[in-house]
Amino acid sequence: MQANRAPAGILAVIAGVAIFSVQDVILKGLSDRYPLSEAMTIRSLVAMPLILVIVRLSDGTLGRLFTPGTGWMILRGLLNFLAYTAYYLGLAVLPLATTTALFFAAPLFISLLAPRLLGEPAVPAASAAVAAGFVGVLLIAQPGQGGLGLAAVLPVLGALGYALTMIAARPLGRTETAAAMAFWGNFGFLVCALILSAIFGHGRWAATAPEALRFLMLPWIWPQPLDFLAMAVCGAIAAAALTLLTQAYRVAPAALVAPFEYSFMFWALLWGWLFWGDLPDPLAWLGIAVIIGAGLHLLRAEARATAG
Repeated sequence: MQANRAPAGILAVIAGVAIFSVQDVILKGLSDRYPLSEAMTIRSLVAMPLILVIVRLSDGTLGRLFTPGTGWMILRGLLNFLAYTAYYLGLAVLPLATTTALFFAAPLFISLLAPRLLGEPAVPAASAAVAAGFVGVLLIAQPGQGGLGLAAVLPVLGALGYALTMIAARPLGRTETAAAMAFWGNFGFLVCALILSAIFGHGRWAATAPEALRFLMLPWIWPQPLDFLAMAVCGAIAAAALTLLTQAYRVAPAALVAPFEYSFMFWALLWGWLFWGDLPDPLAWLGIAVIIGAGLHLLRAEARATAG
């Protein structure tokens, strides 16, 4: 029965990452006019009722939102916001494909940290895959060679934060539903966005801020109608894509569907080329290939270890 549902899981994860890629295009396009906190506030407000509908449909009652693990789910949401803040700050100044490739260091961090934080057995192939993956990161960032510089650190920090949220999801998933974690994750996004707005919304430091932090410090201004619609669409994207990804992992084995998350790279390359004319240089292409290859090898090794 599970095998028969595998194609549905694969299609769901491919559709989910394709939809999520549109959010990156929108936020990168808005990053020179509006602060990240404004875009994330509007996104989170729009996503909230949509996620509540998902909670009601999947869990049968909104009462499942309030459990002894609620505080931990909120903390996980705050960490997730920090991770994506770093990612989107990098996205504002780096090519889309480059930012995405650096963020794909997340599975490597998960493999490196999960055995230490959760006491899980280490996968024998993990060390080689992690080492190869970080060689790929260096090939993309090209430090000391007039490469991306400090901005390249931001997506990698985002990947580290995202990896920690995924590791936290494992013990939480034993008692909490995916829909509840999505709701409190979005709640954490909203709270953090409002806090950042209170700190930086006046825009006083925007003129002197480093380029990589400017997206954080722009002043709040009332968005143009089309820009407001774009921010609101991000909320619908978040709800729809999250539902698809959750469904993918619900109906099919994680080892089967996880490699298809790398299809995000296709969209990052396509949108970056179409909208900004960005294409990686030869070393960056090599780095992208190394990161994806290391990640896929790691997923395959973990699947074999689980099966064994």
